[in-house]
Amino acid sequence: MPRTRQKSSLPKGFLRHPVNLVATGFGLGLSPYAGGTLGTLLGIPCWLLLRHLPDWGYWGALFLLFAAGVWICEYSGRRLGVHDHGAIVFDEILGFLVVMSAAPADDPRWILPGFLLFRLFDIWKPWPIGFVDRKLRGGLGVMLDDLLAGVYAALLLYIGHLAWP
Repeated sequence: MPRTRQKSSLPKGFLRHPVNLVATGFGLGLSPYAGGTLGTLLGIPCWLLLRHLPDWGYWGALFLLFAAGVWICEYSGRRLGVHDHGAIVFDEILGFLVVMSAAPADDPRWILPGFLLFRLFDIWKPWPIGFVDRKLRGGLGVMLDDLLAGVYAALLLYIGHLAWP
């Protein structure tokens, strides 16, 4: 059974540090309900900004965001004393951007299916996502399970796009 993301009280002044502010999706991850879903929603304007980059630029941006996210999630997780604190949603943003790599850049109709597919795989955590979520610690573990959820969702979104252009 996949573990649930823990939420605990934040240390005093936690959001004053810019890394923690980014890690929490500018505070969206602090919602007592569906913080991960709200973090994923923040991925939508990010995709709208990045979608017209050439493929190499989009994938380069995702690579940089993943690398930065490993450090960001590690840093904030240590400050919180919890490996994958529920308030940290930077990983959801990247996961959504991975999904949307399979969507046509000029067709926003694919945002909702991409969003729903990502949330499905991020919550369900089929193998190896659940394994990575349980076994890999630190910022890499936090980021990698959402990256994999994004890949699974992107595959289904791509198949959907082929079937319903």
